[in-house]
Amino acid sequence: MSLFETIGLDVGYVVIGLGVISLILCIMVIVLFRKNSKLNNKYHYFMKDSDGETLERAFIKKFSEVEGLIEKTEQLDSRLQAIDKTLLTTYQKIGIIKYDAFKEMGGKLSFALALLNSTNDGFIINCMHSTREGCYTYVKEIIKGECYAVLAEEEKEALEAAMKSQN
Repeated sequence: MSLFETIGLDVGYVVIGLGVISLILCIMVIVLFRKNSKLNNKYHYFMKDSDGETLERAFIKKFSEVEGLIEKTEQLDSRLQAIDKTLLTTYQKIGIIKYDAFKEMGGKLSFALALLNSTNDGFIINCMHSTREGCYTYVKEIIKGECYAVLAEEEKEALEAAMKSQN
């Protein structure tokens, strides 16, 4: 009497079951061999023309380059912030009006020049030219787009032109 007869199993079913299990295991081994082969190909492509030490040096070099770029970016950001602060106080808006100050003169040799920063603070230079008496220059301060002194018509036009200009 055999072991299978005491358990109550037919030997044929056991052989068929073991054959199916063996077939499944063979298929799994083939699939694993293919995956391993693909992984090996990728590894050899990645490592071609280099050994582990040169690859490590390449990584270290690239990481140091990235750290250098990060450092440079931080320096440039701080410089740009300083430039932005400076630009707010520079004269960015300009308005100029040329005119004849005196009726006997021609050629529009007189002018009113308005220079303003981003908050419309600045000044107006008015230069009135006369052939007989020379040149007279006046400066008037502008705060937030307004002047506390009386402005001539040409100075008003120059101020309006400067306030409308976009840098």
